[in-house]
Amino acid sequence: MPRTLSIITAAHAPSASYLKEAYESLSAQELPDGWQWEWLVQEDGETGTVAAALPADERIKAASARPGGPGVARTVALSRATGELIKNFDADDKLLPGALARDIKKLDELPEIGWTTSRVLDLLPNGEVVSWEHEDPAEGLIPRGQTLREWRENAWRLPIHPVTMCMRRDLCIALGGWMALTSAEDTGLLIPASVLRDGYFIHEPSMLYRKHPEQVTVQQYHVDEIERERRRLLIASRADALAQLCG
Repeated sequence: MPRTLSIITAAHAPSASYLKEAYESLSAQELPDGWQWEWLVQEDGETGTVAAALPADERIKAASARPGGPGVARTVALSRATGELIKNFDADDKLLPGALARDIKKLDELPEIGWTTSRVLDLLPNGEVVSWEHEDPAEGLIPRGQTLREWRENAWRLPIHPVTMCMRRDLCIALGGWMALTSAEDTGLLIPASVLRDGYFIHEPSMLYRKHPEQVTVQQYHVDEIERERRRLLIASRADALAQLCG
């Protein structure tokens, strides 16, 4: 039986128009021998717009549920995932060649790690592709606790991009999936995971991170400092509690 990578995407009506390009970048991926992927696309809402925007492909498993935010949508999709690895993939982004193969290879080669992340390139509205605005770390292992410590010490600027994370299923399930936050739900999964298991940073870019006016990270509720501080406190407190409980 082939081994499966489950790719999980939360989408809503405003992001449906980007799904065609996301799918094209996914279908162009070459996986290692013995591997296959499934794409679980979960609409945050029940308009039917998302399912209608998806092509006919038996590897796509679309569903919808009442609105609850992207974290809830991703975790609902997780309940349908059959893969041993779970890959985060935003509806408006595009995978670069070799992205999935590199994740699989590292998690296969290094049984001691629980997750991977990688470099991203920003895709601007005019089509220009530029490097992420922050300096990336060198390729290599990320010891438990390091990501949380660097996040705190660098004014809450993440040293790695959570949108690229790929994680072992058991770790993702043990953490309850993505945190039910209004935004930054991927940070809410990555930071707690990073205090439980070592990770690995892949320096080769894996994703085009699309910048556009409708994206979550430019909305007022995401950048509001009071709400942002509450998210940080909750994520960090959860990670601290897990680190203490698990030694």
